[in-house]
Amino acid sequence: MKIDLERLLSACADDAFDDGIRIDADLHPLAGPGGPVKPAVYEGGAYQLDRRWASPDDAEPTPVIVIDNVPSQANWLEHALRRDREASSIPEFVLDLSELGDLPSHLPRTLSSLEFPHRNADAYLRDAKVGDDDFIKTDVGRAIFGATAQECGPLMSWFPQALLYGFWQSHLGRKRHNTKHARVWVSEIIGWQPASTETRVLGLKGDPLNLNTNEPVNSDPDDRTVWGIGGERVEGGRSDRLSELGHGQVPFMDEDTAAASAVSFQRVTQRATVSFAQLRRVSLGRHASREADAAARALLVALGLHAQQLAFGHAFALRSGADLRPAATTATWLGSAGDETCDIGGAEATRDLLAGVRTHAESVGVPLDGWGQPPMVLRPGDALARAIRSTWPVLED
Repeated sequence: MKIDLERLLSACADDAFDDGIRIDADLHPLAGPGGPVKPAVYEGGAYQLDRRWASPDDAEPTPVIVIDNVPSQANWLEHALRRDREASSIPEFVLDLSELGDLPSHLPRTLSSLEFPHRNADAYLRDAKVGDDDFIKTDVGRAIFGATAQECGPLMSWFPQALLYGFWQSHLGRKRHNTKHARVWVSEIIGWQPASTETRVLGLKGDPLNLNTNEPVNSDPDDRTVWGIGGERVEGGRSDRLSELGHGQVPFMDEDTAAASAVSFQRVTQRATVSFAQLRRVSLGRHASREADAAARALLVALGLHAQQLAFGHAFALRSGADLRPAATTATWLGSAGDETCDIGGAEATRDLLAGVRTHAESVGVPLDGWGQPPMVLRPGDALARAIRSTWPVLED
């Protein structure tokens, strides 16, 4: 079966009994099955370890490592939507940092609403201005910060990704809005039966001149372009080691200094699901028609399918040492009368589906103010600008 507008509208209606869509992919490292893959590494050099049932018939659960967890997958999906924003016409805010002057080159010059850590509930949005006005005090700002999943019109207009990947409005203070909405779309990449969970990268940071790393030096850890040696002190400096400045040969050959390594897995899989039950909690409000509610939900599903194909429908790189390619992908429609294999198509097909569902949604009154519009440009408010400059002051040459 193909997923089309009529199928989505039917499944997203208030009285529907369809359950959702599941997408399963077998992933291969570029080195081939069994090739090492670098999982995400957390504080202390730890992987996210777990045990999962590969099959309900198994006698024991299988040890796994979560290569990329649910929040990280949502970030990749939003990143893909941002790159495709012009073609798919989804809404975007852009926080312009150019007025702050010369920030370090590794920092972004703009921040997109498709990369805000907390989506519509983000402090960068709260602390932004439109012209000379605080964004949160504008009509659009008040609507976004006051929106809920049950009164979702402003989010459909400006932050549809928040209704897909979830949000928690927790940065306004205890006396203000504290709404939250659970994820509709959940995705995860798992490495099954890791050959080892203890492997570390051992080695040596080389130095052609083999400088003496025990030589005491003095440096400012915020700016190591100038440093002193042999008792010489620099402004803001403190005692340091030459190895911290990047000189000398430094071995990393124990648990404290060695980095977590890539891991060989029996197999690597991705599973993504969209829950129609959770989606049916999304509503445009008491005065909206059932037809408009179904169309809004269908638009969110189409957006999720498009993001999935953009991000993971071809080879992708999660991080250094984690380049994966889909070897086989199966999409399953979880229907009330039974499950069916369905055809999602490639990114062009999902973009066409998204466009068709959007046209229908507009025709039945779904508010889509930000769709098809240029990004709304914001700038940092005064307090935010000072916080950025305090963290990243202009250093003298």
